[in-house]
Amino acid sequence: MAIKRGLGSGLDSLITDDYLTEGKIPGKYVQQESKISINDIEPNRGQPRTFFDEESLEELADSISQYGIIEPLVVQKKGKRYEIIAGERRFRAARKAGLKEVPVVIRDFADADVFVIALLENIQRKDLNPIEEAMAYQRLIEEHNLKQEDVAKKLSKKRTTIANSMRLLKLSKEVKDMLIAGSISEGHGRALLAVTDEKEQIALAKRIVEENLSVREVEKIVNGLKEENKKTDKKTEKKPENKERAYRDAENKMKEALGTKVEIKKKNDKEGKIEINYYSIDELERIIEIIEKSGKDN
Repeated sequence: MAIKRGLGSGLDSLITDDYLTEGKIPGKYVQQESKISINDIEPNRGQPRTFFDEESLEELADSISQYGIIEPLVVQKKGKRYEIIAGERRFRAARKAGLKEVPVVIRDFADADVFVIALLENIQRKDLNPIEEAMAYQRLIEEHNLKQEDVAKKLSKKRTTIANSMRLLKLSKEVKDMLIAGSISEGHGRALLAVTDEKEQIALAKRIVEENLSVREVEKIVNGLKEENKKTDKKTEKKPENKERAYRDAENKMKEALGTKVEIKKKNDKEGKIEINYYSIDELERIIEIIEKSGKDN
């Protein structure tokens, strides 16, 4: 016998009319639950979650073996089969547990809403790692032509939360992999964004793991790196300035001594040539006399 019940404080508590297409969600709070063959169910190809911890799945499978699936999967009809909208982790664990049938709630969603619903469930359960979550926001924006403000409204989040999450996608691949694996936290990732040199970023990420650094400690290290880079930049800036000033001073001294235009043209840091301008034979002879006299005086 089919049982009617709501999803309690689960998925439905996050579903709002702001993003659901009108007329596509019958029975918003009271759902018809039934059991169907697990072989008739297929995962959602657009599932925002891509990483499933095997140890965690084994634990859930053990729990399902003892107590069954407490909250039904949410699915929709796709031809002769059913596509998972919410509950893929429970589905995978149920297969591990050897269940033949699973409880489901069959609902009809507009195509544009399917990904949002799957994302909402994963966010609510904190099932997504920071990179999966950031990529999901990016997909919503790119595939559904939304702005960050739109995504924030649909998911009842602040725009800055969406923006800060998506910034994590700018991290180097190795650091993103560490976030996916849970070796470092989202807070660590945000602190590492300030390290623009990829090698320095990866090295600091590894140091976080090795030394078990807190986010505050990482922020202090990053600030220290910034100060060091500023000092290096200033030194680098000063050296060319000092050299150029020395060349200009030399030009001015020769100009005063010879009474004509003098240019120093550098070939590289060690080589170059001096051009002395004259505008008549008399002036050339005068310049030669000055040079000869200078040589005799020395």
